[in-house]
Amino acid sequence: MTHSDVPLPFTCDKRPALGDAGMVVTNAPLGSLAGSAMLAAGGNAIDAAVAALLTLTVVEPMMVGIAGGGISHLRLADGRHVVIDALSVAGQGARADMFTPLPDRPPDDMDTQDRRNLVGPSAVAVPGNLRGWYMMHQRHGRLPWADVVEPAIQAAARGFAVSPYLNGALAEHADDLSADPGIAALMLPGGAPAPVGSRMVMGAYADSLRLVQAEGDAALHGGALGRALVERLATGGPDAGHVTLADLEGYRAIEREAITGSYRGHAIAGPPPPASSGVHIVQMLNMLEAHDVAALGFGTPAALHLLAEVIRVGFEDRRAASGDPAFVDVPVTRYISKAYAADCQGRLRARGGAVGAPPEPPESRDTTHVTVADRDGNIVTATHTLNGLFGARIMVPGTGIIPNNYMVNYDPRPGLALSIAPGKRVPTSMAPMIVLRDGRPVFALGLPGGVRIFPSALQAIVNLIDHGMSLQQAVEAPRLWTQGGHVELEPAYAPMRDALRAMGHEVQLPRTIGGGMTAIGFAPDRMMTGAACWRADGTVLAHGGGLARPGIRFKI
Repeated sequence: MTHSDVPLPFTCDKRPALGDAGMVVTNAPLGSLAGSAMLAAGGNAIDAAVAALLTLTVVEPMMVGIAGGGISHLRLADGRHVVIDALSVAGQGARADMFTPLPDRPPDDMDTQDRRNLVGPSAVAVPGNLRGWYMMHQRHGRLPWADVVEPAIQAAARGFAVSPYLNGALAEHADDLSADPGIAALMLPGGAPAPVGSRMVMGAYADSLRLVQAEGDAALHGGALGRALVERLATGGPDAGHVTLADLEGYRAIEREAITGSYRGHAIAGPPPPASSGVHIVQMLNMLEAHDVAALGFGTPAALHLLAEVIRVGFEDRRAASGDPAFVDVPVTRYISKAYAADCQGRLRARGGAVGAPPEPPESRDTTHVTVADRDGNIVTATHTLNGLFGARIMVPGTGIIPNNYMVNYDPRPGLALSIAPGKRVPTSMAPMIVLRDGRPVFALGLPGGVRIFPSALQAIVNLIDHGMSLQQAVEAPRLWTQGGHVELEPAYAPMRDALRAMGHEVQLPRTIGGGMTAIGFAPDRMMTGAACWRADGTVLAHGGGLARPGIRFKI
C-alpha cells in the first residue's frame, strides 16, 4: 500500500519473483534465460549480465547489437561502484560539416540531406558495446568468456520465435529494411515482416558470435568482423561511412566513477556524464526533498504538477550544460549540491505552461535494459542500444551484424556543443540506477526510452521511497514526462488531464512514456524481488534453494 493508504489508480499486469540466490530481469525471455544459466553454472552477476546482453543482440536485434553502445553500472560485492562507459564515438575521420542540414528548418532540427545521419553507412559511429562487455567480464566475471557467449550462439543457430514486439518493429521500418538485401532476406521473408511465432534462424550471426567466443572483442575491434564492417561502410559513394579499422582498434571503453547523492536517508548512485541521469536525478530528488511528496499523494494534480515542474528544471539545466566531459564542462558538483536545489525552488511555478516549448532531442527510444544480481552481492544494471530501431538499418554481409546509427545524435551544424568532433561521445539519458540505505543496496533499476528514461527512473524511485509502493507497483505505475513544453501522461493518469490543463499545462496522452523497466529489490534478510513492467516483454527469473547441507548423502 502507499503511505496514504489511498487505492492506486492502476493495477499491475505482471507479478514479481522472489529468490535469495540470484535474480535476472531482462526484456526478453531468452535474455533472462541466458543470464540465469550463467548463475546456475556458478557464474556471478557480471557473467549473467554479459550473457543476457549478448543473447539480446539475437532476440532483440532491433534494440541492441555488438556494434552499438551503452552504459553498465556495477556494484561489486566489495561495495565498489563501477560505471563502464561503452558509448559510441565519432571516428577520427568525422567532420563537423560531414552532413548537410536541411534548409528552412528550425536551428535545432537535426535532419540532414538524404537522411545520411540516420540511415545507411554514413550514420554509423564507432561502436563500443562488445568492447565494454568484454572489459567488464575480463575484470569482474568468473566464468570463462567462451561460456558466457555460448547462449547467444545457441539462440542464433537454433533460432527463436518471432515476438509481436519484433514483428511490430519490422513493420514500422519495413521500407528501409527492404532496401538492404541481408536484412530483407532474414527478417522480411517474401517481402513481409517475419510473422509472429515463426522461427528466425541467424546462421551468419551465430558464426560471428563464434569468432567473438574465440577472439573476444578483438574479433570486431580489429579482426575479421571489424574488417567486414569497415568494408561495408566504405561504399565509395555519398552514403559512405567514416569508421575505419584504426577507429575500431583504438576504441576504448571508459571506467568512470558513479555520481552519488542522497534522498530521505537513501544514497542514490548513477552514471556520470556523458550520461545525464546521475546528475539530474540527484538534482531533481534534491529539489523534491523540500516537499512532502507523500502527503501530496500519488497521482494527484498537485503531485503531478510538482513532478512536471521539477523535471522541467532538470531539462533546462541539462540543455545548458551536458555532454562528453572531454569536450564540455559540466558543473557536476554544483548541479548535485543541496544548496543548488534550494536555489532551484524559486524556478518552480505555481502555474504550469510551456516555456519556449523546446524540441525533443534526437536521442532514440529504442534500447534494452537488464538488471541482474547474484547471492554474493554483485549487481549489474545496464542499458545498451543500437540507437534507433535496427540502428543504421543495414546488415554487414556474411556476418549478420546490424551496426548503430549514433551519428544522428550529433548536431549536424559546426561550432555547437553537440557538433561532430573526432572521439566525441554524445549525451545520453540512460539511467542504470542503484539506491542504497545504510550502505546496503535496496533497489537497482533501469529502462529504455531515450529522453524519457531518467525522468521515468526518477518517478520509480519516488514511488518506492515516498509512496511506499511495492517494487512491482513502482515499475508498472503510470508515468509523466515533460521537458518544458507539453506534459505527457500515460493512460492511467488520463483522469488528471483536465485538472492539469486548469493549472496551465498543455497535456498529451501517449500510450507509453519510456520503455520496459526492469528492477531488483534487496531485503535485509538477503531475499531479492525481481520485477518487470507491462511496457515490454520483461521476464524475471529468480534463483532460490542451493546446495545440500554439508555431509548429506542420499542412501537407501
